[in-house]
Amino acid sequence: MIEELLPATVVVMEARGDEGADAPLYPQEAALMERAVEKRRREFRAVRSCARRAMEKLGVPPQPVLPGERGAPGWPAGLAGSMTHCTGYCAAALVRADDLASLGIDAEVQGPLPEGVLSSVALPGEAERIGRLAVDRPEVHWDRLLFSAKEAVYKAWFPLTGKWLDFMEADIELSTDPGERTRGGFRAALLVPGPWVGDRRLDHFTGRWTAESGLVATAVAVPHG
Repeated sequence: MIEELLPATVVVMEARGDEGADAPLYPQEAALMERAVEKRRREFRAVRSCARRAMEKLGVPPQPVLPGERGAPGWPAGLAGSMTHCTGYCAAALVRADDLASLGIDAEVQGPLPEGVLSSVALPGEAERIGRLAVDRPEVHWDRLLFSAKEAVYKAWFPLTGKWLDFMEADIELSTDPGERTRGGFRAALLVPGPWVGDRRLDHFTGRWTAESGLVATAVAVPHG
């Protein structure tokens, strides 16, 4: 599902249902979950199982994935990656750092955002645009998709900056592919100074999205050049 949203150099491993929920943890990881509720423990195991399978596919020995600042996963040297989990689904995406500067993925269960949430995550222009999209393509929950896109943007942003990015600091415009109703792209205009990648300063990110099997998924890949 997410693999089709990213360049071919990215390895994506997914799990659905309870797949991977009982996977073993490294001692450092298990120590972090000692006081966690069972649902959190199972998600933690499953998504790390995905991450380790992706490492193996890239020829990297499986190893712990420990959360760092603001919970961002710490990847082995030479890799960049992102993880996501929601009810019934999780995924990890990894790439060699020589191939991409950063990436971010997110998946959410299809459904409207809770009442009052949209106004706290969407700029007025974003809310207006997704309102128009909802009239034309009601099969997609555009508010949930916008939220997911902002999550993916943040996950790509943070490794490049080490800084927080507020929901209101990126203006996202969603679009659909020609002839498609449940997949497309998006552009996230940064409303604060963007990160430097090589000799250029980014002023926007671009991404892809899909809505299928009761989920919406988004992905951002940041090239070096």
